[in-house]
Amino acid sequence: MIVCVCNAIREDEVRAEARKGATCPLEAYKALGFEPQCGCCLNCAQDIIDEERGVASRSKSSRVVIEFPRAA
Repeated sequence: MIVCVCNAIREDEVRAEARKGATCPLEAYKALGFEPQCGCCLNCAQDIIDEERGVASRSKSSRVVIEFPRAA
C-alpha cells in the first residue's frame, strides 16, 4: 500500500524503518531520503510505525503536527 502519495513511500518501507528504530514519520521519511510534502500521510505513517514497534497507537490521543515554512 502507498502511504505517502507525494513521495511514493510504501507501507513496507515505513515498517522497515520502524524496525530499524524510527519512532515517527519524520525519522522514517528522512532515512528514506524524503521530507513530508502535504502532510496528509503522517497520521497513517505514525500508526504503522506504532504497530510495527508494538506501541499502542497514538492516533486517538495525539496527532503528528508539522509546521511548514511560510512562502515568501
